[in-house]
Amino acid sequence: MRDAARHPRLRLRPPSRGGDRRPRSIATAAAILALALSPACVSAIELSAPIACPAGLVCPVQNLFDHDPGKTVRDFRCTALGYDGHDGVDFRVPSLAVQKAGVDVKAAADGVVVGTRDGMADVGLKEAGAEAFKGVECGNGVMIRHDDEWSTQYCHMAKGSIAVAKGETVARGQTIGRVGFSGMTEFPHLHFALRRNGKPVDPYAPDGPSPSCGEVRSAWAPDAATAVAIDAPLVLNAGFSDGPVPNDAIESGTVEQRKPGAQSPALVAYVRVIGLARGDGARLALLAPDGKELARNEVPAVDRPKAQWSLFTGRKRPADGWAPGRYRATVEILRGGKALKTSETTVEIGG
Repeated sequence: MRDAARHPRLRLRPPSRGGDRRPRSIATAAAILALALSPACVSAIELSAPIACPAGLVCPVQNLFDHDPGKTVRDFRCTALGYDGHDGVDFRVPSLAVQKAGVDVKAAADGVVVGTRDGMADVGLKEAGAEAFKGVECGNGVMIRHDDEWSTQYCHMAKGSIAVAKGETVARGQTIGRVGFSGMTEFPHLHFALRRNGKPVDPYAPDGPSPSCGEVRSAWAPDAATAVAIDAPLVLNAGFSDGPVPNDAIESGTVEQRKPGAQSPALVAYVRVIGLARGDGARLALLAPDGKELARNEVPAVDRPKAQWSLFTGRKRPADGWAPGRYRATVEILRGGKALKTSETTVEIGG
C-alpha cells in the first residue's frame, strides 16, 4: 500500500528534488526521537507538525523516508516502515469519513508559498487508475520556500481546501488546507516532504541516518513531538458490526454505522492494524459479557513488512438472541510470539 514513491514537485517553478532491518522496540524508538528533539540536537531548520489531528483521534505515521539506494527499504531507524523510494513522511487519517470531516494541514515553518495545485478530485488510485495521475502524483498540494536552502511540500490535499496562494507569506502553524485523497494514493493521508537545495531530505534525519542505527539529529521542533512520534505497529481501526465487514467499509468509515443489537444476525469484531514488521503477528478475540471466548482469529508471523492487515472474527446469533451486556474484542499485536501491544474495544447490547 503506497502513494507515489517520488512525488513530482508542483509544476509551478519551485526553488532549486539492501538495508539492515534490525527490529527496534517502541521504547527505544521513542528515546531516539526524544534525543533528536532535545535542545542539544537542533537542525538548521525546525519544523512544527504539518498535520493537526482532531482531538480524540490518532493520525499516525504510516510511511517513513527510504534511505536505501537499492530495492530494499530502510528508514532512519534501520527498520522498514515504508516502501522503496519513498521520499517523505506519510501521516495517515483513520478513514475517509474522518478525512471528509476535515483534518487541517499546517505550514511546518515560516515561508513563502511558491506553488499550489487544487481542483483534483478526492478519488485515489483504485478508482481513477495510475494513468490519471501521470505527472500529477502529488494531487492537490502546496510548496513553501522557507529560505534559500529549505523548502517543504504537502501532497494529497482535499479538493477545494487549499487556503493559500502563490507568493503569499505564511507563518509556522498556519492552516494551508486539509488532508485529502487526491493524486496517486490508496488511502487518505498527508505526504510531507522536506527538501534542502532541491534534494529530498528525511526530517527525522536531515544529516542522514546513523550507520549504527543510533540516535540522530532531527529537524522536528519540540512542539511537534506528539504528532510525529512513531508508534507502529498500531491499531488504526477497531469495532463491531452486525455482519461481514468488507475492507472498503473500514476505509470509508461506513462500518461504524452498523452497530449490532440483540437480534442482529451476527456479531463480528474487526480490527485494522498498520505497520507490521517482518515476523509480527496479531490476534483478535471476541468475548461475551461473562468473559467466555466466543470466537478468535490469529494472523501468523508475516514474512515481510505489511502496511496494513485486517482481522475479523465473530459468530452467528444464538436462537434466543444475544445476551444483554458488554461484549469485548481484545487485540494483541505479537512480536516473537509474545504480546507487544494489547488493546480492547467494547460494545453494549441491550436486552
